[in-house]
Amino acid sequence: MNLVKSTGTFGFFTIISRLLGYLRDFLIAIFLGTGVLADVFFVAFRIPNTFRRLFSEGTFNAAFVPSYSSELKTGKKKANKFANDIFNLLFLSLFVLVLVVQIFMPSFVSLIAPGFVDDTEKMNVAIYLTRITFPFLLFISISSFFGAILNSHNKFASASAAPIILNIILIIILFFSKTLGDELVYYLSYGVSLAGILQLVFLYKYVKKFFYLRFNFNIKVNKKVKIFFKKLLPSIFSSGVTQINILIGTIIASFQASAVSYLYYADRIYQINLAIAGIAIGVVVLPQLSKHIQSKKKNKILSIQNKALELCVFLSLPASAALLIGSEYIISALFGYGSFTETAVQNSAKALYFFALGLPAFSLIKVFSSFFFANHDTKTPFYISLLSVMLNIIISIYYFKEIGFIIIPIATSISSWVNGILLFFFLRKNNLFQFNEIFVVRFIKIIFASLLMGIFFNYLLVYFQNQLSFSQSTKSFYLILSVILGLLFYLVISYWIKAFKTHDFKLKY
Repeated sequence: MNLVKSTGTFGFFTIISRLLGYLRDFLIAIFLGTGVLADVFFVAFRIPNTFRRLFSEGTFNAAFVPSYSSELKTGKKKANKFANDIFNLLFLSLFVLVLVVQIFMPSFVSLIAPGFVDDTEKMNVAIYLTRITFPFLLFISISSFFGAILNSHNKFASASAAPIILNIILIIILFFSKTLGDELVYYLSYGVSLAGILQLVFLYKYVKKFFYLRFNFNIKVNKKVKIFFKKLLPSIFSSGVTQINILIGTIIASFQASAVSYLYYADRIYQINLAIAGIAIGVVVLPQLSKHIQSKKKNKILSIQNKALELCVFLSLPASAALLIGSEYIISALFGYGSFTETAVQNSAKALYFFALGLPAFSLIKVFSSFFFANHDTKTPFYISLLSVMLNIIISIYYFKEIGFIIIPIATSISSWVNGILLFFFLRKNNLFQFNEIFVVRFIKIIFASLLMGIFFNYLLVYFQNQLSFSQSTKSFYLILSVILGLLFYLVISYWIKAFKTHDFKLKY
């Protein structure tokens, strides 16, 4: 496996999905802005979308891939039986969960959006919309199961391409927004669940080559299945800690008008980089790392870990610098149209600025966690993530009344850095990771290249400040131009100082 190329494959389709997701949110910003209907839809959409990220962005892989890879070594029949046992138990559990939540939906929405409770009309719409979107959880979880099997066989393209379906369907609906009026949020909600079904069908077409599905609800939970499910919950929590922190932030933000929307739009921007710098690398590295750990190939293990960490830093540091420097211009150029006011731009930009401070940590958590998961250890990152979430809640609640919604991205970034540092500490303590000389040298070069890129990007924003002002209709063109020039500058500087080399694209791990 070539780590850079495989990450590139996964990252390419993920970027396409994120760009279509931006187009979707751009249209939502125009037609819904940050008003009541936007807040209600984002709450209804946040739950299935959070579970989509939790399951499909490497979390299910964390528990499944090491176990399934071990079974593959003993033979395809045993691996298929193990996968079927997991599938049937997973399907049954999720079906019951969806059914129970549908019955108790008013209580459920009260938990995820307590700030809506005093507004009866807002609450009723949120309950209705969440009832429509919640089945997406079942479909996306099974899709993630199929994706994990494909990833175990080093097939990354179809699993990373599947989320594109959701964005295409929602974009099609949004093109009819003028004729739908206030009914738009209902059609969008139905579109979410429809996309879940289509995504499931799409992935099943590819997974059939590696997995023969057999429905059997006479489930016998053997030792291997028990071990898997014991690992699953901690892996969901630890690998998806950033999403859990954001979900908690949404709950707290529901007490402040439009705050849910401000956080949502800010979240959408940095997720584009996180998709490659953390998620793609974590997903791609896990199957091969698990195999080398099983075979006890220490040199290969060390090489993969350092290259994964190097790639993570190479992608996340310049992105973080660019978001810190241009947060307001970025939000304005990408969303500042139609119903999206200048106040909404400023508030979303503040949230983006503080999320950007935590971006390298969000990515490092994904990569460091995969090192634990490959060693069949989900407990250590689970306990660290639990501490991180508690810290996030304490900071958010304590300061929310004083400074409002902006404490949520601040708390998320602080708790994520604590999480990342503790993961690194325990990796070193348990002798599961060590730096090699190549990484240390390249890390210094990456920091230097990122600083130079930041200076250059800031110069471009100042140079184009008139064209990037809120009132300009062509501001997105000048932002994209600045980003492309900044990226090219970073790549040229990195190549010149040898922060990366072209032969990295040919290395096999």
